[in-house]
Amino acid sequence: MNPETEASRNAASTRYDDLRAVFLNTSLKKGSEDSHTEDLMRTAAAIMEKNGVAVEMIRVVDHEIAFGVYPDMTEHGWEKDDWPLLQDKIMAADILVIGTPIWLGEESSVCRLVIERLYGFSGKLNDKGQYAYYGRAGGCVVTGNEDGAKHCAMTVLYALSHIGYTIPPQADAAWIGEAGPGPSYGDNGAGYDNEFTQRNITFMAWNLLHLARMLKDAGGVPAHGNQRSAWEAGCRFDHANPDYR
Repeated sequence: MNPETEASRNAASTRYDDLRAVFLNTSLKKGSEDSHTEDLMRTAAAIMEKNGVAVEMIRVVDHEIAFGVYPDMTEHGWEKDDWPLLQDKIMAADILVIGTPIWLGEESSVCRLVIERLYGFSGKLNDKGQYAYYGRAGGCVVTGNEDGAKHCAMTVLYALSHIGYTIPPQADAAWIGEAGPGPSYGDNGAGYDNEFTQRNITFMAWNLLHLARMLKDAGGVPAHGNQRSAWEAGCRFDHANPDYR
């Protein structure tokens, strides 16, 4: 029996070549070094590129990113801040995927920096009066040889959801090697034959594509009940304070 269903055939014919995706690799390694996290991220990126999506992979440590929670930290005492350049790329994209290694059971320090800088822009509004990240899809990739993949994904995906990204089903993928010293993802092909990881990275990529397509076709998230500008103007969208008696 051909496993391809009619729904799958219809989905495969859907147009994705007007979508853009940004992959932020928060490895501690500079771009001159191989990154296990990027190795896994490129599997998802390749699926998107095969379907016409414009993909950009960014190694965050190759840029001089200031600490802080404002859109441009040069306005707050820092001499240099490349984040506004990255922010422009992020805002031009329909999909954002954050990739992180695991260190001591947590996402990398660079990942935390990225989350803080993303948060610093989250108070901006779009032209509908919603928070600026509305209408975009977000996902997460995690690699390491210790436990903590789901914890890291939970942290990253919650952060993306909280600031306004829409998270599709199964929006994370990970590969974990044996506990203790040992091969990381991609070392001599480690993880390439792991069906669980390969299935999850594939499903993540497609779910991001489907959701980004739906959001773009719908013009984003409907603008009612979630407009900061309207709330500040006095609209309460059916909300009423409880009647305490």
